[in-house]
Amino acid sequence: MNDPIHITMNNLLYSCSAQKQHGNEQFIGEHTLVFIIAGETRLQTQQGPQILNAGSMHLLRRNQLIKSVNIPPQDGEFQSVNIILDQAFLQQYSVKAQISNVERYTDDPVLLLPSDELLTGYFESILPYFKLNKPLIPAIANLKTQEALELLLNLDPQLAKFLFDFTAPSKIDLEAFMNQNFTYNVHSVQFARLTGRSLATFKRDFEKTFKAPPGQWLLSKRLKEAHYLIKEKRQKPSDVYIIVGFENLSHFSFAFKNAFGKAPSRL
Repeated sequence: MNDPIHITMNNLLYSCSAQKQHGNEQFIGEHTLVFIIAGETRLQTQQGPQILNAGSMHLLRRNQLIKSVNIPPQDGEFQSVNIILDQAFLQQYSVKAQISNVERYTDDPVLLLPSDELLTGYFESILPYFKLNKPLIPAIANLKTQEALELLLNLDPQLAKFLFDFTAPSKIDLEAFMNQNFTYNVHSVQFARLTGRSLATFKRDFEKTFKAPPGQWLLSKRLKEAHYLIKEKRQKPSDVYIIVGFENLSHFSFAFKNAFGKAPSRL
């Protein structure tokens, strides 16, 4: 298999690739249950680096920034299954199950789940849908999502604190947050959400703090960091553009030359 395969069925996602791949999404908007079938996923989170190994199951909490790289095993293919547990589904479930008054969750946003035969069997029951690549009707997707949720609560009832905390991020220090997280390639609306602001308030506070609009400041900040990594740390432009938050090398090279008068490869 040369080309990566990504199959999405409603809120279920199967990934398979024989090549090292950087993840496209760097903002986790909804809770996600992850099962690594083969290979490993290397994460860079706000709490530091983490590795998700083959055979492991993890819960990723919503409203966080993550950079990911999927690494296939030697002479093999990376494979994983993700189950998106969105807020609407969880709120409906909590009403039916009479789950309320859940305290605010403040612990680790990336949880390694203990080994569990029932959850392993659950993921094995999903794989045939992807292997056959037949559309999954919403009713079945809903049932499989509910099954995953109930297996998680059966594994550890304390996971209710993780899953059913529906509070929004609280307002935090904008300057400190942006200086720490400017290399994540996400939109202003997501930065606004993570700092506990509406988009309008975020833009107003941003210009007041940095004396520039978000897009202009982010571009300048990322290019200065790229210049430092290439010139002082001798890193390759083909590696740096991803590190500092650009989507592709050509856009990075064009912006870099405009800012510094030289292509990054000639620095």
